[in-house]
Amino acid sequence: MAPFGATMVILFGLPESPLAQPRNIVIGHLLTTAIGLFVASTLGVTSWSLGLAVGLAVGSMLLTNTTHPPAGANPIVVMLAGEHWDFLLMPVATGAVLIVAFGVIYHRFVTGISYPKKWL
Repeated sequence: MAPFGATMVILFGLPESPLAQPRNIVIGHLLTTAIGLFVASTLGVTSWSLGLAVGLAVGSMLLTNTTHPPAGANPIVVMLAGEHWDFLLMPVATGAVLIVAFGVIYHRFVTGISYPKKWL
């Protein structure tokens, strides 16, 4: 999934950023993907529903303090690829958790940076 590439840039390049913390990565991706799936299943895929889904996704991340910019693209990915609800578990949930796990291992054993700064 393309947004995961941008997630890894933030996590491995800026591990101290609030945007790179596990809560933001995991919940940000899950929340925005679920919103994209919900909008697609209820309204279909149109230019208006794509815009609505992205707006709702960004707003939801801001309201829940889980802002993770790469996750803002998830509704577009989900809707244009025609994904279904199982996409939320695999690759999104699994991928986000694995990315965080590798980030923890990498920063603790390779860079020596204390990551994460905050779990929740």
